[in-house]
Amino acid sequence: MWMSEFVPSGQVPGSRPRERRAAASLSSQWLGLVLEELDHGVVLLNGAGRVLHANLAARASLDDNHPLELVGQHLRARLLTDAVPLAEALEGAEASGRRCLLRLGDERAECGRANVVVVPLNRDVSQAAVLLILERRQLCGDLAAQWFALRYQLTPAETEVLKALSNGVKPTEVAQRQGVAISTVRSQIQSIRAKSGADSIGELMRQLALLPPLVSSLRPAKLVN
Repeated sequence: MWMSEFVPSGQVPGSRPRERRAAASLSSQWLGLVLEELDHGVVLLNGAGRVLHANLAARASLDDNHPLELVGQHLRARLLTDAVPLAEALEGAEASGRRCLLRLGDERAECGRANVVVVPLNRDVSQAAVLLILERRQLCGDLAAQWFALRYQLTPAETEVLKALSNGVKPTEVAQRQGVAISTVRSQIQSIRAKSGADSIGELMRQLALLPPLVSSLRPAKLVN
């Protein structure tokens, strides 16, 4: 038999396919765990909009005011004006391998606007799928900013200033929120820059933008289930 040429001595014929299936199943489990650890929303779906997997960050984003929403097992556009562009992007990705950047929503609507990258997954697979990558609502997550603060031994007040700056809050507004003088906030920013080695606020923001995404192990039950 030709199979004997490929089956090592002492190995039962057919065991290798079982090993491969077990390895593929384990890899799939690992992939699912990897997606859950990303602080970036990703949704895997087919061209008809049926969701195959949405990671924790995506479920958190879509649970809030977002131009897209999860309805059962399907992804839908909240606004009618986005329904056709979304459907065309998904169909084009699945059928033609076309990737694109969608700008969805309306600044005048409650959901606001958001960018979504549509990525086709149709190479060397028996069934094509589509990956949606949602934009981050923050420059970096609170947990990443907290670790950054610990790394450079920032004070609690400096940490709060850092988080506010990473969310796009201007120093004058930070001072108003904290009920302190603008000179106090500027001194705190100067201290943060000195400790982190940043020459400017722009450089400080660049350091925050380059931080690896960190997701807390303490996750809301409604998102985990």
